[in-house]
Amino acid sequence: MKERLAELKAEFEKGQQHLQLLDQQRAEVRDTLLRISGAIQVLEELLKQDSQNGLSSRTTLTAQNGHQVAELAGVESLL
Repeated sequence: MKERLAELKAEFEKGQQHLQLLDQQRAEVRDTLLRISGAIQVLEELLKQDSQNGLSSRTTLTAQNGHQVAELAGVESLL
């Protein structure tokens, strides 16, 4: 019985470590999805603004929204 108890404790510890790793991965994926969601929202707003102003997307992005483009640059590598 002592041997079985030791096996179960080792299995339990291994399970806890695996769960901790999964929680960390889940948090990383959630953060990535939040960044992508933000990028989607910015691009949708830029496209809407572009269609309302009749400007080209490139002009709108570079001339009016440089800060937003810088934020999007960090997201591009994730896509």
